[in-house]
Amino acid sequence: MTHKNTICLWFDGTALEAATFYAETFPDSAVTAVHHAPGDYPSGKTGDVLTVEFTVLGIPCLGLNGGPVFRHSEAFSFQVTTDDQAETDRYWNAIVGNGGQESACGWCKDKWGLSWQITPRALTEAIADPDPAAAKRAFEAMMTMGKIDIATIEAARRG
Repeated sequence: MTHKNTICLWFDGTALEAATFYAETFPDSAVTAVHHAPGDYPSGKTGDVLTVEFTVLGIPCLGLNGGPVFRHSEAFSFQVTTDDQAETDRYWNAIVGNGGQESACGWCKDKWGLSWQITPRALTEAIADPDPAAAKRAFEAMMTMGKIDIATIEAARRG
C-alpha cells in the first residue's frame, strides 16, 4: 500500500469475500492485492488469506482476517452520496439483498456487519435548508424512513 492513510477493517475470515462484493457493487472500487499468511496465527494457518487491499469508491481499505475477537459497530460507517432514487435503491438493495439488514434514516448494515449510510444529495440539501421550517419538515420525514425516499423528502421540504 502506498497511501498514508488506509481504513483497516477487521473480518473473521471473510475479507476477500467482502472486498469482492464492494468492488462489484460500487464504482471506483477494486480488489488490488491479496496477501497470504506466512505462518500460523491465532485465527488462521499458513497460506490463509491474511489481508486484502481494496478500494471502496476511491477510499483505500485493508481487510484484515483477524478472527472473531472484534466486531463492526455503527460507530463506523461508509456514507455513500447518491444523486437520485435509482442510485439510492441500487446500493440499498445490493447491501440489504445480499444478507444485510435495514436500519433507520438511510442506514443499513451489510452481511459482514459494516454499516452504510445511503444518503441522497436531496436529503443533505433539505436538512441544511436555510429555511429552518423546511429543514425541520425534511428532517422529520427522514426520521420515519429506513431507505430514503427522495420524493417524500422533497415534498416535506416544500411543505
